[in-house]
Amino acid sequence: MSKDYAILASGCFWCTETIFDNVSGVISVVPGYIGGKISNPKYEEICTGTTGHAEAVKIEYDTNIISFSKLLEIFFKTHDPTTLNRQGNDVGTQYRSSIFYKNELELNIAKKKILKLNESKIFSNKIVTLLELESKFYEAEDYHKKYFYKNPTNMYCQLVVKPKIEKFLKENTNT
Repeated sequence: MSKDYAILASGCFWCTETIFDNVSGVISVVPGYIGGKISNPKYEEICTGTTGHAEAVKIEYDTNIISFSKLLEIFFKTHDPTTLNRQGNDVGTQYRSSIFYKNELELNIAKKKILKLNESKIFSNKIVTLLELESKFYEAEDYHKKYFYKNPTNMYCQLVVKPKIEKFLKENTNT
């Protein structure tokens, strides 16, 4: 097995974690915070929108099964990359759409993917996903890990996460 990782931010990490948990080739998905200006941020601080961090997931994957490019395809299909600092009712810089690249190869793959999507006009608006150089990733508090599975009756999980996961699974039975 050949492992690598990607760090992606696409709004609430409860949704993103659950989606990527259901992708073949993904070894682990860890929710956390990245891109901010303070060390060891806590969820309550992130929620203020003043730390500069994004809610993100660190996805460890088997490169023999899935590629970085394929992860980005899933990323773009499962959130709205055309809304600045917003996903649905979640508003603030902590909910921004961002790809945290760690090298020039990932940066170039992401740039090409965005260019191709903008040219295809799949989205009615231009993609505003940021391309940010990877910085320190801080794991979220334990209660955020596998949140959807641990809290299936939570109203946010019922109204936002569950429909998103069901749609993803229906459209990606071979993923």
